[in-house]
Amino acid sequence: MKPGFKKQNRRPRPVNPKLVVFNKPYGVLSQFSGEPEDATLKDWIPHNDIYPAGRLDKDSEGLMLLTNDGVYQARLADPKYKVWKTYWVQVEGEPDEQQLSQLRQGVELNDGVTRPAEAFPMPEPTSLWSRNPPVRERKTVADSWLCLRIREGKNRQVRRMTAHVGLPTLRLIRAQVGPYKLAGLQPGEWRDEPPVW
Repeated sequence: MKPGFKKQNRRPRPVNPKLVVFNKPYGVLSQFSGEPEDATLKDWIPHNDIYPAGRLDKDSEGLMLLTNDGVYQARLADPKYKVWKTYWVQVEGEPDEQQLSQLRQGVELNDGVTRPAEAFPMPEPTSLWSRNPPVRERKTVADSWLCLRIREGKNRQVRRMTAHVGLPTLRLIRAQVGPYKLAGLQPGEWRDEPPVW
């Protein structure tokens, strides 16, 4: 080994790569372990050799990808690869063009400016499952839905972006990551898919 070079401890690529597409329910941690009272991935997914490619916070729902291939896991989750992630966001209020423009151009958060995003109003998603507990309704304040597409993954980024422009997030569902979609999966359901290398 040449001086100044460090040996990298990389696991070999798996002979049989796996990719699991999972619809994470509200209130479930994006990990296989937790406190005894926590709902985790192990309550839903029987595999023990796959790991999340990116996370969703406990209060968010929707698409999670899990794989046994560390290289592909990094390609899906690392912001440097700029994989598009699509979110359906129920917000408090009705967005105007200025708010949408701010989201599209990038929002100044305490950990830096977000990359430009795609943001547009959308109707409530069809065949949307009910959430338990349900979203709190306020009779005096309207709510609406946005489709937001981003290519990075700062901590709680979508929630912070919408709050910054005056549209607090009420419900957050990730619908797509790269080529992978929920495509009819109900909360807690999962399916194996061939990895798109």
